[in-house]
This record gives sequence, C-alpha cells and structure tokens, in this order.
Amino acid sequence: MVTEAQVRELLGQMEDPFLHKTLAETNGIVEVKIKEEKQHVSVKVAIAQTGTAEQLQLQMQIVNALKEAGAQTVGIRFSELPEEVLAKFRQEGGNQDQGLLSPASQTQIIAIASGKGGVGKSTVSVNLAVALARLGKKVGLVDADIYGFSVPDMMGIMQRPVVRGDKIIPVERFGVQVISMGFFVEDNAPVIWRGPMLGKMLNNFFNEVEWGELDYLLLDLPPGTGDVALDVHSMIPHSKEIIVSTPHPTAAFVAARAGAMALQTEHEIIGVIENMAYFESETTGEKEYVFGRGGGDKLAEELRTDVLGRLPLQQPDWNEEEFAPSVYAEDHKLGIIYKDIAQNVMKKLENQ
Repeated sequence: MVTEAQVRELLGQMEDPFLHKTLAETNGIVEVKIKEEKQHVSVKVAIAQTGTAEQLQLQMQIVNALKEAGAQTVGIRFSELPEEVLAKFRQEGGNQDQGLLSPASQTQIIAIASGKGGVGKSTVSVNLAVALARLGKKVGLVDADIYGFSVPDMMGIMQRPVVRGDKIIPVERFGVQVISMGFFVEDNAPVIWRGPMLGKMLNNFFNEVEWGELDYLLLDLPPGTGDVALDVHSMIPHSKEIIVSTPHPTAAFVAARAGAMALQTEHEIIGVIENMAYFESETTGEKEYVFGRGGGDKLAEELRTDVLGRLPLQQPDWNEEEFAPSVYAEDHKLGIIYKDIAQNVMKKLENQ
C-alpha cells in the first residue's frame, strides 16, 4: 500500500495549472489520509483557481497516479490557495504564463454579448475589431461562440492557424488576429462537446495562442446566458462588456438578461449597440424603423450605461478578390459608424 510520504512525493511533482509551479513549491498538498485496510487514499489539494476544466484535468492526473502507486480508491477535495500565497507568486512573476488572463496583462478584454441569436452580435464583433485596428490599435478577436462559430466565414478567412513550437499562431485578417472553433472543426461539423471540453478549448484560446502584444481582445460570446457564456464570464472576471440588441422592445427585454448576468459576474458594461436600428432608402433617404424604436435606449437605461451607436440595415459591398461578406469598408456608411463606435469605446476605456 502506498505511504503518506510516497503520496506527498507523487503529488509534489505535479503542477498547479494556473501558477505553473509544483504543488510542493506552492504548499498545495494540504492533507493526506490513508486507510490501509481499505487501500483508500484521501487528499486535499489547494490550487490557484477551483471549479475549472484545469482542476478536472489535475484531478484525473492525481487519481491515475495514486492508483498506479497501489491505491484502490481515491478521494480528492480541492480548495483555493490563500491570497497571500497567490500574491507572492504574482510578484515573483510566477503567474505571467497566464498571458492575457493574468491580472498583470495590459490588454483590455471586451466581451460582446446578446440576449438571443439573430441580432447581429457576430457582425458587430467583427466590424468593431476591424474598426479598432483601422484606428491603429493592436486587436485580437476570439470567436467564443463555440456552437455557432461564424467569424472566419464572415471575415472571408480561408487559411487555418499554424503551430509554432507549442503555440498556435492566430490568423490575421484586416489587421485583426483571429482565433475560432471554426478553425478546428472539419467541414462545418456540429460541435457536440460537453462543458469541461468546451471550457478547456476556450482556455486554450487564451493561454496557448501566441497573441503578442494586444491593446484589445474582443470576445464574440455565445448568445444568451447558457453554460458556455457563464464559463467565459467566470474565466475572465476583469473583462468589459458590450450588449448588442435590436430596437424591438422584446429583444431589448431579452438582452437585459445577458446584461444582468454580466453584472452578477462583476463584469462592467461599457455600453449598448443597437443593431438594425432602421432601414434607409437609397432613393428617398427616408428611414423606416422596421423593428420599432426605443429598445436600445430602454436597455441602456436599465443597465445604467450608454448607447454607443446605432447601426442601420445595409449589406456590405464585397468582391471575389477581397471576399469578406460581413466586413464594411472604411468609407462605407456603416464603416464610418463603426469607426465612431470604436472611438466611443476607446474613450470609455481610457477615461477609467
């Protein structure tokens, strides 16, 4: 039967998945109990962050190692390391490998959310990212809509990321660094993964992609308030959020739920973008409010924020050479509106 000393030696060599230090270095092995008659090993382990896909992976690693060492059954409890221990490793630079998710990161993370699908959230994400890049900012875009990924197609991206060493190199398009689940799924196959696998994939997008130095990282979140959206909210508690809605009162009412979720997870909402605000006739210049009026203002008032901009219904212009079916040209009427919205976003973040 395995001894307590052997258990501590085995576990001590394993790494905290967030600090990238061994459990021996972090004093993360809190308790070891052995019941020899039942060949049962019970351990309590402290890590930097609990309730994550990384914890699940470490748990499986511990169980496998202890069973190989002779334990018949294994019990594991996890807790979080004390704040003073975490602060120590942050000061030593032990947390730098978290990259964009590190508290020391200078990259502003902006999540683009909506209450439901079909309101143009991905179109807004793509064009806001491009507008920020046109203003000279270093921009990344994560297509975090795991089940409904569409960013590569919307931006006309034909190539896939390459791997250099142990890092994934994102695809650049219109000056934006892009990563998407769509790059890793063959022939538009449906994604049928469950929560832990999805959480792991999203974490890879943040930690295993060579983003370089970014001013802004935009996240195109899944619509609504489901598990994947909640995972993203929990993973990046320091991000800012923009809510996209149409002007219809019901759409705004549904979008308020996404805003409420952002506030409950301590995300700061920096504004509302009202998409499909109106249709403007090219011949007469008259505006038709196809989806009603007032929804964006009502939503902003409820969430105690501002309307960053209103976007009319209009198709982008594109050709076969510069195929990008959802990206508006810089001098297009909507391209100009997106530039204004990007400037509003920059002002909001710079004044904080």
